[in-house]
Amino acid sequence: MKKIFLIAAAGAMLASSCNKGPEFIYTTEEVKRMDITTSVTATGTIEPVTKVDVGTQVSGIVSRLYVDYNSTVKAGQVIAELDRTNLLSELASARAMLKSAQSDLAYQQLNYERIKTLYEKGLVSTNDYDKAKLSYEQAKEAMVQRVENVKKAETNLGYATITSPIDGIVIKKEVEQGQTVASSFNTPTLFTIAQDLTQMRVIANVDEADIGEVKEGQRVTFMVDAFPNDVFEGKVAQVRLEPTTTSNVVTYEVVITASNDDLKLKPGLTANVTIYTLELKDAITVPSKALRFHPSEAMLNEGETIVDNPAQGAKVWVKEGPELKSYIVETGTTNGMLTEVKSGVNEGMTVIVDVSAGEVEEEEEEEVTNPFMPRPRNRDNKKNTKK
Repeated sequence: MKKIFLIAAAGAMLASSCNKGPEFIYTTEEVKRMDITTSVTATGTIEPVTKVDVGTQVSGIVSRLYVDYNSTVKAGQVIAELDRTNLLSELASARAMLKSAQSDLAYQQLNYERIKTLYEKGLVSTNDYDKAKLSYEQAKEAMVQRVENVKKAETNLGYATITSPIDGIVIKKEVEQGQTVASSFNTPTLFTIAQDLTQMRVIANVDEADIGEVKEGQRVTFMVDAFPNDVFEGKVAQVRLEPTTTSNVVTYEVVITASNDDLKLKPGLTANVTIYTLELKDAITVPSKALRFHPSEAMLNEGETIVDNPAQGAKVWVKEGPELKSYIVETGTTNGMLTEVKSGVNEGMTVIVDVSAGEVEEEEEEEVTNPFMPRPRNRDNKKNTKK
């Protein structure tokens, strides 16, 4: 019996010297006050808020230009003139025809009144009276037409003097002095005038997957390649409903207004836009992973226990000595990475977000000596018995 007991003791000693299980390591994060934000990115083009194309209603040769690119203009200022020769001729012809119509009207009126008197006395036929009356009415209508023709000719003459419709700056000029412009079908554009370059806008193309989050009034930041170290601020002014499809990709135009007091932003620059669809300042937050963590008995180290609050709700776990203790929290806004915590935990507490197994600790096996087992012989110590 003594021999059996010694063998069992040796086996127990050997088992206790085998590899230990892994040590579980808890990854924790501190409950902090942070800003929670989500954003949408897009690209767009910078352009003036108000831009007017100045054209001409009449055809002719550009006789004078008074402005050039980047010229500052005032509303009503003369910026170009067309040659007036043909227009003056048309006005003179219209006035001459008006005088002729006035003379004809005077004659037809007198003739009508004379025939009317004779008709009332029965000295002329009804047919003669009707003809005189018709001629008088036609003369009055012709007079009205000639008056309108004179007004039209005067207006066209006025169109030969081209003025700025707004206060602003010339950003585009499409004619040169001596060039002929024709307005037979479309009004030709001579200049493009931006009203105020200190106020600009960005027309951004937002993908259909993100447009649902974009609302008027949201804060925007954007950058341009011309000034890579500058971040410009803006605000969403309009979300346009008309879709644009390019290569099967649907986008919507979002209008962003931005101040440009230093005039760095220029029309046509490409802007890389970030639209902040959610902004919550200075909120008490926990990592969203902490709300998904839940310990199990299998991940406990020796001596550790789980103390779970039985109440229903979102939970975070805190390691307090050997205890893994749950706290019920009221959550608010989230951006996927961070979640606002309205109550349940305090700033500065440390919550568990993950657990991992550490390296297995190995110990050297100790040699166990059994006095009842034969010892191996050392051949080097054998004696040579041969003589």
